[in-house]
Amino acid sequence: MSAEKSEFPQHIAIIMDGNRRWAKKRFLPAIAGHKKGVDAVKAAVNAADDLGVKYLTLYSFSTENWDREQDEVGALMKLLIYALKKEVAELNRKNCRLRVVGFRQHAAKEVAALFADAEQLTKNNTGLQLNIAFNYGGKQDILQATKKIAAKLAAGEIVEADINEQLMDDNLLTHDLPDPDLVIRTSGEVRVSNFLTWQTAYSEFIFLDIFWPEFNKKIMQAAIDEYAKRQRRFGG
Repeated sequence: MSAEKSEFPQHIAIIMDGNRRWAKKRFLPAIAGHKKGVDAVKAAVNAADDLGVKYLTLYSFSTENWDREQDEVGALMKLLIYALKKEVAELNRKNCRLRVVGFRQHAAKEVAALFADAEQLTKNNTGLQLNIAFNYGGKQDILQATKKIAAKLAAGEIVEADINEQLMDDNLLTHDLPDPDLVIRTSGEVRVSNFLTWQTAYSEFIFLDIFWPEFNKKIMQAAIDEYAKRQRRFGG
């Protein structure tokens, strides 16, 4: 494939990092950073909607985040419940569709129910699609897709020649989403942290030296402008 001018990203994915360090820098408890991070989520969603992004995927909770101290995990779940109860009606009013990408069977019953209600309420909306990556891990996503394909092969539903990139795409948790054009990570860290491992093979990456609670529309616009300057070669 020849090089293409990047222009405008259809799908932006964000690794929201730095809530705890933002709080620590201000001598505040970690949960204060997470609460401030919720404001940044709202700013990012509004910015994406205003700027005409079609898909926004936010890495809200990874499969590894369960290993944090239980008090912090519990506080995060309460904050998630609060945010869902408070913001979903507004998302629906703005014609945004909400989807959850991840292994939701491990979520608490109230969280799972709120996810289901939000998806049902917004399923016919045609504006920005907001994807919440909850209890998500890229390696785990590839593993579950591989198991599905292996089961189909064992059952005789497919033959070895049918196994290709498209079949893998079709069995990932993101099977009905385009791959991210642009991945943004905050906090100054330069790694993907098990986020959309397969799907970001040819994404453009922008690493920002700010903490997530500082994210706003101006910063998203600057990232989109930087993306527009790049040439996407896709290995060609």
